[in-house]
Amino acid sequence: MLSTVKIHIKSSKGNLSLLPAKRFYHEKVIDHYENPRNVGSLDKKNINVGTGLVGAPACGDVMKLQILVDDNGKIQEVKFKTFGCGSAIASSSYVTEHIKGMSVLDAGKIKNTEIAKELSLPPVKLHCSMLAEDAIKSAIKDWESKSALRGKKFVQAEAMAV
Repeated sequence: MLSTVKIHIKSSKGNLSLLPAKRFYHEKVIDHYENPRNVGSLDKKNINVGTGLVGAPACGDVMKLQILVDDNGKIQEVKFKTFGCGSAIASSSYVTEHIKGMSVLDAGKIKNTEIAKELSLPPVKLHCSMLAEDAIKSAIKDWESKSALRGKKFVQAEAMAV
């Protein structure tokens, strides 16, 4: 899909002029940006909820991703809140749909390149998919720490031993 952006350029005479610039965004990015899935929050005090909060200081994007994990290590629910560009929001939304129903072991293996490829992100937007990968890992790490506090072995460690 094509979107038009107006760019302000200062001319040699000091006047501002508007030039149309065209950008191409993949339909999946536009869909997830305009209709984000799983926006919201889970109760971070819930011992079965892992919360990941990550940010990219260079561009100002901030992503919070939360997972609700059952006793078998399966992700039952995923929520996110992202403050950032359309590609960051689309990456968050896509990831929530993708990891819901997965084991934490499988979700922890997701790489930013997979996210970027699925959304057809250009190289300049790869940091958005990196944020999503980091948010997943951070949420899993938080959930692991809560599991350890209640004396339950982490399901991923058991699965890796098999």
